[in-house]
Amino acid sequence: MSRAFLSQSTNDLSSTVVINTRPLERAAPLTAHLQNAGFSVVDMPMLTLAPRVVSDADIELMQDWLAGSYDALVIVSPTAAASGLAVWQALKQPTASSVNGVWSESRTLYPDQPPSHLIAVGEATAAVLQDSKLPFNYQVLQPMVANNEGMLAMPEIERLQAGDKLLIWRGLGGRRLLVDTLKARGVHIDSIAWYERTQPTDAQANYQQWVKQFINQISDQSTNQSTNQSQQIVPAQTPRPIVIISSGTAFEHWTDIVKHVQSDSDVVSKSTILPTLTDFNYVVLGERLANMVAAEQLHYWQVEDLSPTTILAAIKQGRFIAIKQ
Repeated sequence: MSRAFLSQSTNDLSSTVVINTRPLERAAPLTAHLQNAGFSVVDMPMLTLAPRVVSDADIELMQDWLAGSYDALVIVSPTAAASGLAVWQALKQPTASSVNGVWSESRTLYPDQPPSHLIAVGEATAAVLQDSKLPFNYQVLQPMVANNEGMLAMPEIERLQAGDKLLIWRGLGGRRLLVDTLKARGVHIDSIAWYERTQPTDAQANYQQWVKQFINQISDQSTNQSTNQSQQIVPAQTPRPIVIISSGTAFEHWTDIVKHVQSDSDVVSKSTILPTLTDFNYVVLGERLANMVAAEQLHYWQVEDLSPTTILAAIKQGRFIAIKQ
């Protein structure tokens, strides 16, 4: 088999496989949308969102926010929203204490409305906030485009200047464009990392299983026989699978797994050539990820948000940026 493992064409969308690497908690809407459009979608998470222990410092930041110390609160994901809401709700509850054996309730007098603007990066995050069980209503703001650039364009963020304070609910790591831009203006930024991103324990096994099934499927469809007994021919008309990558950490995990499995002769057989990173097309979020993928000399399409309609449009257009190899 030639090193061109699969066709670069994505014209035959009905036979295109799409690999959704988003965490399971966030994958379902995109998977359903692409399946409804006729794609064969494989959920293959490259991230697990693991909760972190809430520290005393985190509680102090929450108390400072509730006391009105910040000009805005930015929530970057549904997971961050759910985690922050749980602590927010706990801080609003009365606490019991005992003095000389007599129990009484006390409550910190936090306001019944958020003390600053609430900004959710996307619709899913906003939905978690709006569906919360806190006993009052509040407005959740959203950027026109659900990314760092979209938030920077919001009036509530754009007007922040030296001496202002911003609190962020997030996960450990992630993009820093918002933080770096505002810090350059002199804005004071604090953040609470409610969770961290780790590689799922079954990620490599799931990829190995998919590779075996995919090779068997396209081999059964081929009417050609091997002209080299040490190689297996893959039909040239089979389009490259498309991989959706939404974070740098997910791409690092994907890269490690593909390279490891590709070098493992026991995955299928010693006579089978396994796919490399170049045997896939990629849909990636934002310029930073696009640069990471381009550095590996891969074919990709850059999107500016992760809405299912945006990703579907990118795949249908199929004009993946070709990197000279």
